[in-house]
Amino acid sequence: MAQSKNVTFADIAKYTNFSKTTISRYFNDPNSLTVENQAIISDALEKLNYKENKVARILASGKTEFIGIIVPNLFLHYYSEILNQILSTYETFGYKFLVFVGNENEETERRYIQELLAYKIEGMIILSHTIPSIELASLQIPIVTIEREDRHVNSVNTDNYMGAIQATSLLARHNCDVLIHINTPTSEDIPAYDRIRGFKDFCEDNHLNHRIIIHEMERTHESASMHLRSILSELEQEYSGLKKGIFISNDTHANILLNLIVRKYGTLPDDFLIIGYDGSPVSKEAVIPISTVGQQIDKIAFEAVSLLVTQMDERKKRRPAPLREPVHKMITPVLIRRETTEDRD
Repeated sequence: MAQSKNVTFADIAKYTNFSKTTISRYFNDPNSLTVENQAIISDALEKLNYKENKVARILASGKTEFIGIIVPNLFLHYYSEILNQILSTYETFGYKFLVFVGNENEETERRYIQELLAYKIEGMIILSHTIPSIELASLQIPIVTIEREDRHVNSVNTDNYMGAIQATSLLARHNCDVLIHINTPTSEDIPAYDRIRGFKDFCEDNHLNHRIIIHEMERTHESASMHLRSILSELEQEYSGLKKGIFISNDTHANILLNLIVRKYGTLPDDFLIIGYDGSPVSKEAVIPISTVGQQIDKIAFEAVSLLVTQMDERKKRRPAPLREPVHKMITPVLIRRETTEDRD
């Protein structure tokens, strides 16, 4: 029974002999109705060719079903992949996403947050590092952060210390003469700092020759290549003839360094072993597949959205019970061995 006009709640109520209040409950709280009444209304919607007016529903309920996301950049493959995984949770949770790229600018990100709040988002996922968690907690909206300072907000992080141990011990088992960790300047209150701490602790505990290189890398391929080319030249000069085990803090930079080496030598020489960190697609798709510490990005994304949805659902209850303390979930990393550390024959 097709309709030429928009079908209203009044039309559905008349067709089913239910009140408009009952029809409204079907859309906003279906579990408050019996299964039989839900089936009657569902059948009526099909016969009336009902098309839901999302805007009207938002105006009526104040619930937008939108989640805001702020990522620091999309240059690092980790962020683009975790964003991809977060967006894919729509089929499970039914929430849509508004995404801003902050480019690691504090005032820009504050402006984006106000923009998101103006859209009446129901919750926020933040991966950027610029704004302190105590400020985020004051926004009075459910927030989950990923891999950033999280003292005052809910979070999902990788066990970065374990990941660093996995990477460093793999290089050590291959009898490298010197172990090298390349990272960018990282605050100690950010979870990723444990990649530096884990590398350092393992090397010192096992009396291994090692070096930590902390170097600023701008967020473009050209600038990162320039910095890594300089680091490569320094390593070749200082450790000539030695077997070098290089643990790099992310797969994007690991892939750039690998490309620089392959372009110079035509292959990855036996005295270079490389392991990245993230488990992003670029590690598998590289010219020589890169060993990496997989962060289980799909699991991190799912757990972050799940944790956020739990808090958003709680706020919709008649008597919500907010968390007394932030929840911090830790995801175990998985070591992935590929050709840059294993037999390449």
